[in-house]
This record gives sequence, structure tokens and C-alpha cells, in this order.
Amino acid sequence: MTNKNTADADASPLNIVTKLIESRRSIKPVDFSDHRVEDALVWQMLRNANWAPTHGMTEPWRFFVFTGSERSTLGKLLAEIYHQITPPESFKPAKAAKLVSNAERSSHLIVIAMKRQVSEKIPEVEEIEAVACAVQNLHLTATAMGVAGYWSSGKAICSDQLRKHLGLSTYDRILGLFYLGYLSSDWPIGTRSPVEEKVVWSSDA
Repeated sequence: MTNKNTADADASPLNIVTKLIESRRSIKPVDFSDHRVEDALVWQMLRNANWAPTHGMTEPWRFFVFTGSERSTLGKLLAEIYHQITPPESFKPAKAAKLVSNAERSSHLIVIAMKRQVSEKIPEVEEIEAVACAVQNLHLTATAMGVAGYWSSGKAICSDQLRKHLGLSTYDRILGLFYLGYLSSDWPIGTRSPVEEKVVWSSDA
């Protein structure tokens, strides 16, 4: 029989959010099933992403969502861009093919962008950090819904060619592509080294 105090502790907001954070994983499209994520769930991820911290309330995050046949269109565009910007001696056909297959394996693709403040009053790094916080919100929400996600970058994804294709300005930046899908196997268990190894704590107490 479960002790009521233990059950209450397990259901506390702190415990819930801690377990959620510890459960978040980067799961590549190769491990996705062919089950499609409901659009309503993706919208909830985006709404939660919209609540990220933002200096000066600039809300610099921009999301371009691709689903249905548009996934393949984007994947082929990325493969074409990769071919254009890669020297012949460095070009890898398998890498180009993977850009297409990853897109087609995913339920939804979300291009992550940073819209630069016109006045440039807020430092660019702070705008990038705000977008990263928004993506973490998105990813944690996906995890809570049992949806797998993977934030990928790379030269083709973060290229000027894709930025221009999406109608973004010279001062804006693409920060990656977020792949979404349902996992085809069990949810992976992760590990971290102790946080004490990464902290320098100063105190006069």
C-alpha cells in the first residue's frame, strides 16, 4: 500500500518538474515511429515556448512548422543547399540523403529562428539565449506529452540560403531544426555526472 505522504511528495510541483526535466531526451528521427503527432499538441508546445524569458520583452523566437508533404519539400531543399555550399571533395551523398530521410521520418519539423531587434539595443547573445529557453520549454512540453524531439543544426540548416527562403532578414538567424515524432521503442534513460563537479560555490557563511 502506498504511503499517502510519499504519494503527496511524488505529486508535488517540484518533484513533477524535476522528473520531467530528468526525462527529457534528444531522440533522433531514425528512432521515430510512423505515428503522426496531433497538430493540437504541437500548438501547445509552441504556446509554452512563447512563455520563455525575454530581456526587454523582445520575444525574438520565430518558428516555421512543416508537416505533411512539406516535410519532404524542406528535406530536399536542405539537401540541395548542402550540395551548393559543400566543396565537391567534402560532399557526402549519404549526408544529403539523411537530410531528406530525417525530414520524412518526422511528424513535424520546426525551423527555429531568432528575429533580431531592429534597434539592436539588446545584445544578440541575449536574444539567442532567449530562443534557447523557448526551445527548452517546447522540448519539455513534448516530453510531458510523450513526444520525442531532436534539436539539430549544421551548415545547411543554419544557412543564409534557408534564412532567405523563409523571408528572414540579414540580421536574423536560424538556430536549428527541431524534429518531432513518436518514439518507436522504449523511452531512453539518461545520465549526468554530479552537478557538484561543475559548481564553484562562494559564501561568507
